[in-house]
Amino acid sequence: MTYTTEPGSFIKDLDKVAKVRHDFARAFAKMSDTLKEAESEAEAASGGLGLARDIEDIDLARKNLQHGVFRLLILGDMKRGKSTFLNALIGENLLPSDVNPCTAVLTVLRYGPQKKVTVYFKEGKLPEQMDFPTFKQQYTIEPGEANKLEEEKKIAFPNVNYAVVEYPLPLLEKGIEIVDSPGLNDTEARNELSLSYINNCHAILFVFRADQPVTMTERRYLENYIKGRGLTVFFLINAWDEIRKALIDPDDTQELQEAEGKLRQVFRTHLAEYCQVDGYDIYDERVFEIFSLKALRRRVKNVDESLEGTGFTEFMGALNTFLTKERAVAQLRQAKILARQTYNHVNEAIDRRIPLLEQDVEELKRRISSVEPEFKKLTEIRDRFKDDIISTRDRKARAIADSFRAYILNLGNTFESDFLRYQPDIGFLDSLSKGKREEFNAAFKQAFEQYINDKISGWELTAEREMQDAFAQLSQSASQYGSAYTKVANAISEKLIGQKVFASQNIGSEESSPAWASWAMGFFSLALGNVAGIGLAAAGFDWKNILVNSLAVIGIWSFLSIFSISLITGPVGLLILGLGVGAWQADQARKELIKATKKEFVKYLPEIAQSQWEPIHQAVKDCFDAYEREVTKRINDDINSRQAELDNLLQQKLSREINRDKELKRLKNVDAEILSEYRNLESVYEDLLSYQS
Repeated sequence: MTYTTEPGSFIKDLDKVAKVRHDFARAFAKMSDTLKEAESEAEAASGGLGLARDIEDIDLARKNLQHGVFRLLILGDMKRGKSTFLNALIGENLLPSDVNPCTAVLTVLRYGPQKKVTVYFKEGKLPEQMDFPTFKQQYTIEPGEANKLEEEKKIAFPNVNYAVVEYPLPLLEKGIEIVDSPGLNDTEARNELSLSYINNCHAILFVFRADQPVTMTERRYLENYIKGRGLTVFFLINAWDEIRKALIDPDDTQELQEAEGKLRQVFRTHLAEYCQVDGYDIYDERVFEIFSLKALRRRVKNVDESLEGTGFTEFMGALNTFLTKERAVAQLRQAKILARQTYNHVNEAIDRRIPLLEQDVEELKRRISSVEPEFKKLTEIRDRFKDDIISTRDRKARAIADSFRAYILNLGNTFESDFLRYQPDIGFLDSLSKGKREEFNAAFKQAFEQYINDKISGWELTAEREMQDAFAQLSQSASQYGSAYTKVANAISEKLIGQKVFASQNIGSEESSPAWASWAMGFFSLALGNVAGIGLAAAGFDWKNILVNSLAVIGIWSFLSIFSISLITGPVGLLILGLGVGAWQADQARKELIKATKKEFVKYLPEIAQSQWEPIHQAVKDCFDAYEREVTKRINDDINSRQAELDNLLQQKLSREINRDKELKRLKNVDAEILSEYRNLESVYEDLLSYQS
């Protein structure tokens, strides 16, 4: 299905989602205030209900709803027209086309009431604020200088981490945040910075040029950093109008159709595999032919002018559908689950409390004592789940570390064939002359760096799949343990109040697991703030980021520090000096160069494999340990809140006479207020669905 959306309609839909988020946040704020007030008043009444965890989670959800944005990452080679595309998207000529390629400063573009830039530095230097003209003046270099730095593989601003540009633009004000990355054919160090944002963005906009269809560098990045990672990627083929300009007769309709058809086939051949979701081909919903310059010219003259015929209406329609109808609805559905579970927990606690108000101290003590075996069962369930997590941790940590060791040791077996596509573009005959040797050395070094980076990335993807499977299994375990936990919790309530539990207003059967189990299964995207991820990452536990940060120790620099020979000026370079300069000799020299490089490379593979085994083993353990700590904390919070609920009541009965009628009215009011806020929230959610249908 193809959707079309003009910029104005897109902003209107974003505004609707922003208002719904605001309404959700307001409902959560009222729920939090009600519960805080109730727990405070309970100190002079029948005692608190142990709602600290509920209050904490909905407060965090409220903050994330208030500050929620849709984060888009722009990727692509240099000189693909990314800045022109961005300017057309936001509706203002904000980023001159020569700024980002020349500075190579990763830029986060977000809303701010005033135009300003904050530059963040490395090595502890404090951030620096400046106006936009100053930023362009200080961090823009001439294209010629940029090319020279690129040839020398140097970074223009090595002390800069990234920059944040704040601008009062409608698209940004309605919740869009754009991460504009350096060109993909930049240095490996800069590429790593861009790629570190991938998992924290809702969608990637990968920009190509029609007159440079899918280069080797682009294929490399698609293969190593996009493929198989479950990312939402929109492919934008920019400058589609350049096809006509390249024709012998630009007015020949048949020639244009043939040229466009051939080009479309080229892109489909390279991009089709990245447009498969659950067995469905969504190529037409992910690949767009756009005319950025044409669209920008229209929007600069009149921001409301139609973009029909530029490819933007089709692209923005698809992006709008994904962000405001799919992603936003999924996030708000999870927020609704959190609100419902909060109400159910409060309702159950109140339904237990009310019958116990009538009991005298001795009877209450007897009933509390009678449920001690059940509380012991709850801790046993916690301990069994904890043991499962630790067992999975130890098994996966060893398996993944072993897989890395085997993977590294095997690199020598495939080096000659694998390295073929990384060889420098510079002519090999030229490299044999003294004047060109330094240039070839630098190119060969970069080729080796790219080879290592891609190989590590390939292994990381395998490791990620292993981790994904492991946490999927733990999610199933959480469901099973959660079901057992609920049965025991119900038994506690039945013993305490002397009858089966039928919560008076308990709502919803969509997800009936205890809150800790829902978190462990990945239901809550807002509980701890990560709104970009899915599954367990959506639950506020992002094992991918933990793993990536920990695995930084096995990056390319570890390889190069161990494999410290000079690739050209060492033993390999001596080989070249003894060769002739004929074509046949050059071809043989190239082969001998690869063989000599392999010979030196394989000497160090055992050391690399062994030295990195323990860091990888620990990195994987860190992921499971973080998960186990949060699960255990949440189960303990639930058990403690149930015990505190009873202890608080007992202490109040021991210290004062409780006014039953007054307390009954207070508790029912709390229940009604929380239920009312949930119903309001539910109504807002249904209105959003109706608006989008």
